[in-house]
Amino acid sequence: MMIAWTEFTPWSALAGGVLIGIAAAMFVLLNGRIAGISGIVGGLFRPAAGDVAWRVAFVVGLVGAPLVYGLFAALPTLQIDASFGALIGAGLLVGVGTRYGSGCTSGHGVCGLARLSPRSLVATAAFMGAGFATVFVTRHVFAF
Repeated sequence: MMIAWTEFTPWSALAGGVLIGIAAAMFVLLNGRIAGISGIVGGLFRPAAGDVAWRVAFVVGLVGAPLVYGLFAALPTLQIDASFGALIGAGLLVGVGTRYGSGCTSGHGVCGLARLSPRSLVATAAFMGAGFATVFVTRHVFAF
């Protein structure tokens, strides 16, 4: 995998980050809920009365927004350099990790850190450290 520095767009990345921050802040201020995807989706598997509609709307918005965007602009070309089995394994590991970590990167990294949660600080440091270690090992030790 190579980074195409000529395609790097810091302003759109900054705008996206600001929009995510505003959306997460509005969600907690208006609904009193944390915009952590694993918690939102997990709540659909153990539904409580009056708690399903907003969760479904959130997930539909996550899936539907890129589809609507694709009606007006070209979506980027996806290139995945992994086998189907590797993708399945990675997805299962991420799912197990979010259960053990009591949340996902969006819940801890965006929302938890914004609330100054010590648990989220530790979780985010663990996510980042594991990511750094994985990249180092796969790129420099095993030279994939």
